[in-house]
Amino acid sequence: MIDLQTFMLIGASLFCTGLYMVLTKNNAIQVLIGIEFIINAAVINLVAFGKYDKYNNGGQLFALFAIVLAAAGTAVALAIILNVYRKFKTIDPEKINALKD
Repeated sequence: MIDLQTFMLIGASLFCTGLYMVLTKNNAIQVLIGIEFIINAAVINLVAFGKYDKYNNGGQLFALFAIVLAAAGTAVALAIILNVYRKFKTIDPEKINALKD
């Protein structure tokens, strides 16, 4: 059986990988993937802690809610990235300097 420390180690490594991707990548899609890594790290921790909640299953319910919000956020972010690409012909966040018409 996998103990809590292993889940926490996996969650921490996913979080650090996601944070690194958000801070260093020059591609908007890679930044979005980094954000998803951070959300997945939180979901893993919620499920791991929810394992010890024998009565309410609060961790699993919060994890399901977080997964639904992450899916909706990803859909909106991809739509924004596609519209930005149509206007500026790049998805590099550093090269997009004007959001006005």
